[in-house]
Amino acid sequence: MTTARSAPTRPPTPGAAPAVHRPTVLSLSIKEKSALAAAYMPFIRGGGLFVPTTRPARLGDDVYALISLIDDHTKLPIPGKIIWITPAGTPGRAQGIGIQFAEDEAGEAARARIEGLIGGVSKGTRVSHTI
Repeated sequence: MTTARSAPTRPPTPGAAPAVHRPTVLSLSIKEKSALAAAYMPFIRGGGLFVPTTRPARLGDDVYALISLIDDHTKLPIPGKIIWITPAGTPGRAQGIGIQFAEDEAGEAARARIEGLIGGVSKGTRVSHTI
């Protein structure tokens, strides 16, 4: 699994109108079924995904993830919210965030696609980036 990249942000211009809040955009490529199984969070309502990143984050922030899964180079768009943060230095865990998929067609499509890909991975023995 590679770490996520996020779009750069610009500092506000003095005297400019207040900025409209835009979700953070993350890009991630997961190349192995075992890495996808470790990142997937099936215990989250609607599904969720752990995204390794060093970018500062806050619980409840909106995010928009563009994920490439296994051998499919098509980016799967996943809107969601940050519901999990693993800070740097947590023993035995990668730094990153957990994203709960939005309760819409895109979120449902992401959940279905991921569960279809990892369907053969044993839940009892899989390693997870979260719990």
